[in-house]
Amino acid sequence: MSELGYCEGDTCGRDGCEGVIESHKVVNCSCHISPPCGACTAPRGYCEVCGWEESEDPPPPPETYKGKPWQPPEPQPLDPSKVDWRFVPHTHFSMIKEGVYPPHMSREEVEQEIRGTFGGRFEQFGNGRFKYIAYTD
Repeated sequence: MSELGYCEGDTCGRDGCEGVIESHKVVNCSCHISPPCGACTAPRGYCEVCGWEESEDPPPPPETYKGKPWQPPEPQPLDPSKVDWRFVPHTHFSMIKEGVYPPHMSREEVEQEIRGTFGGRFEQFGNGRFKYIAYTD
């Protein structure tokens, strides 16, 4: 059995076809906005002899894909024996730091450890938990 062609210029090879694979012209290209565009990456191959169209081929079965989709790592639990936090972006100039602290620490001591480059403010503080907006820029 011959190998199937997919690239422009390859021999088709479907059911013994001796045709040559060609490509349809790209229509409505928007690569100037956001390359590569869907029009350029869509399947465009065809064989004039047997009528094969690449766009009509079924997608490969999922088991042919290698690996698994990327999953974000599970967040680790915060350690209440020290000042420990997670951060998320807030604005272009700040981030939110949410975390825990040991009960013996004062508000000022915690703020010393988590303060942003240009300061910040607490939105919540107490019972071993805090939420702080850190100004970073």
